[in-house]
Amino acid sequence: MIDFLAPHKNFLLILSLLSMVALSSCTELSDYEHQQVKEALQDSLLSATESWDINMNIIESGNKVINLTGTHAKSYTVDKKRETHIAGPVKIKVFDDSTGSVKTHVTCNRAIYRSEDEEFELFGDVYVKNRGGRTLRSEYLKWNRDKNKVSTPDFVRITTPSDSISGKGFNGTVDLTEYKIKKVTGQVTID
Repeated sequence: MIDFLAPHKNFLLILSLLSMVALSSCTELSDYEHQQVKEALQDSLLSATESWDINMNIIESGNKVINLTGTHAKSYTVDKKRETHIAGPVKIKVFDDSTGSVKTHVTCNRAIYRSEDEEFELFGDVYVKNRGGRTLRSEYLKWNRDKNKVSTPDFVRITTPSDSISGKGFNGTVDLTEYKIKKVTGQVTID
């Protein structure tokens, strides 16, 4: 029997110590000790939620500014920062503040939303279309809602009813009315 217990000696010692600590901790904690435990737990907590078939609206000043749908979302909160990972297909409608009409449609395979930064990262088959018919295609797009700016270091193609332009590297507005493309190639039809 001693030969059997020999390899487990450390385990038994640890188990004995934990048992003693558990039995001795059955007493009431002081207010100070309770506060210390609470702070330690808050520092190490990760909160997470999960949702299916999501339909999320972002409302500002009583007006719907964004409607987002997706198949699945996981939200994480760590160190008071919240990040939501959304599986697709992800569909986003951006509304005009003054009229309430849709000014831009966005689709992608998946997205990450960081509410504190008002920032979306869009991944996989990103497609943006404004109400004037101008479209953008890329594999990645970062959108800062607060600044109304979109950007990508990747390849991008902008198409209008009369021309198309491509390049690597893009900065512009979400409604595609203003933009700059680096390393440009393209076609223009002149009437």
